[in-house]
Amino acid sequence: AAAMLRELRRRWGSYKYRFVPWLALNLRRQRRTLRYVPESSQDKIIADEVVFETLLKAFKALFINDFSKQADILALLPEVKRQYLELLTVEQKRSELNSHTHQGQHVFSPEEVLFNTLGFTVSRDRSSLVSAGTGVFVTKGFVPKGMVVSMYPGTVYRKHEPIFFQSLGNPFIFRCIDGVLIDGNDKGLSRSVYRSCSRRDQFGPFQMSDESWLTATLQNPLAVGQYVNNCSHEKAANVCYQEFDVPGHFPVELKQYLPNTVYSHDTESHLRCVVLVTLRDIKQGEELFSNYYTVVS
Repeated sequence: AAAMLRELRRRWGSYKYRFVPWLALNLRRQRRTLRYVPESSQDKIIADEVVFETLLKAFKALFINDFSKQADILALLPEVKRQYLELLTVEQKRSELNSHTHQGQHVFSPEEVLFNTLGFTVSRDRSSLVSAGTGVFVTKGFVPKGMVVSMYPGTVYRKHEPIFFQSLGNPFIFRCIDGVLIDGNDKGLSRSVYRSCSRRDQFGPFQMSDESWLTATLQNPLAVGQYVNNCSHEKAANVCYQEFDVPGHFPVELKQYLPNTVYSHDTESHLRCVVLVTLRDIKQGEELFSNYYTVVS
């Protein structure tokens, strides 16, 4: 009985921040966990262009690292293939100068690619907060203020789309300013829905989204944002959520690293993503803490 009570308390500890009645009763007392946004246009810690360029830089590096697996895609994009071959040649020459070897392309882990490209790695581990479960840490390197440090993966639902059964007992639903919801749960019904939608949207060899965040082996190591814990009086927020609509000109060959997919296939709007941006410099070993609530006043 005691073990069951502890488990219930643990689950409530993570879920209460998404529970509307609890939120309504505790807004005044928990002001430190709120981020007030006077209007949607002010929900930008950094410019969308900076988010775009950061994702582009990281995803291109991942693509080049996975180059040997991209033959089917590149066969349909000869001009893109030529550009990546040029980038790969430059990268190989740099590696040869650094290692003094001529053994061809060295394949790194996605975490190594992230470190070599952006200067840091992030990963999931047991949170430093008691009974908080899993958290996200900067495991290597240094993250400067105003940097995209993570992404919030999941299925994207518009306001009128059905999410009731997926939401039951689900602490991983993120609400955007305009009411769009992102379900970042990697288990149960949520997991099945994401995989179904992701595979539905695949176009020939082109994957329009990344399923690997549902597993322990991440293709995009940034896709751990759903496990970032809420800040507290003892642990101030060091990251903040920022909504980002993927533009239409985002390279099709890089969409395989986007950890989001839309619930409705017929939507004409841009894919909604949410990134986590650092509010201050963050050093190796530090845990990430965010503001769960975005209140538009």
